[in-house]
Amino acid sequence: QVQLVESGGGLVQAGGSLRLSCAASGSIFSIGDMAWYLQAPGKQRELVAEITRSGATTYADSVKGRFTISRDNAKNTVYLQMNSLKSEDAAVYYCNAQVTDVYVRTNWVWGRGTQVVVSS
Repeated sequence: QVQLVESGGGLVQAGGSLRLSCAASGSIFSIGDMAWYLQAPGKQRELVAEITRSGATTYADSVKGRFTISRDNAKNTVYLQMNSLKSEDAAVYYCNAQVTDVYVRTNWVWGRGTQVVVSS
């Protein structure tokens, strides 16, 4: 079983920075696209940023210029550098990855989330 574990969330003041990490572990053969989503209370989960294995990135309009997604394929890890944080960024952030395991089964795997709280 492949799992994703997020870390790096916490309380930060508006205007501050935070870096989230998501490490995949288990019987992994390869990982394709990876992404970060957020889910605010009472709302649906929304895409924040995604990155292909080769490094091509896309961002939600609300975070362009402030957030940066990156990955380390050797470590099976994706990162989200969040700068100039706003109260609107507060949410639970979830990692999502397209994983092919050693049994050649490919699917999207979700992490359990990490909480980001922004004080203002």
